[in-house]
Amino acid sequence: MSVSDEKRPRGSTNSSPESVPFLQRHAKLLSTPVFLVLLLAIGGLFWTRSLLGHGPVSLGLQLAAILLMVWARITFGIRSFHYAANPTEGGLVTTGPYRYLRHPIYAAILLFVWAGIAANRSLPGVALGLVASAMLFLRMIFEETLVRQRYPEYDEYARRTKRVIPFLL
Repeated sequence: MSVSDEKRPRGSTNSSPESVPFLQRHAKLLSTPVFLVLLLAIGGLFWTRSLLGHGPVSLGLQLAAILLMVWARITFGIRSFHYAANPTEGGLVTTGPYRYLRHPIYAAILLFVWAGIAANRSLPGVALGLVASAMLFLRMIFEETLVRQRYPEYDEYARRTKRVIPFLL
């Protein structure tokens, strides 16, 4: 890599393909199979009867997850839902739940899934929950890579905002 490449801003469009890191070049493409595996894992949780809670605690947590997801979708607007990670036009959203979490929709999915798994306690449920969690983590990495390319201010936002658990993670 030349000195001029090192000084080039991240996400610069005039980089040669060889000098752009693998993840930046392929994040959108890789996010599609990850999304499909996530759907299969959630479907597997439903099929093994490990997804839906029962009792006031698990159902309350799942209701909270649904409300968080709805709040995030309303805040983000109708501009986006893609199976492939794909930052949208319209600016970086940092209001509503995005003020506290960089990925409130994924946080809601994790809360919903793990509340159901905890309520049903099965080895297949835990295994599928780990797969779903891993796929969500990969999606977060892919999306953050692409958002950083489009919105340089994302780095500062990421420094002050946790990924999925407010004030912790």
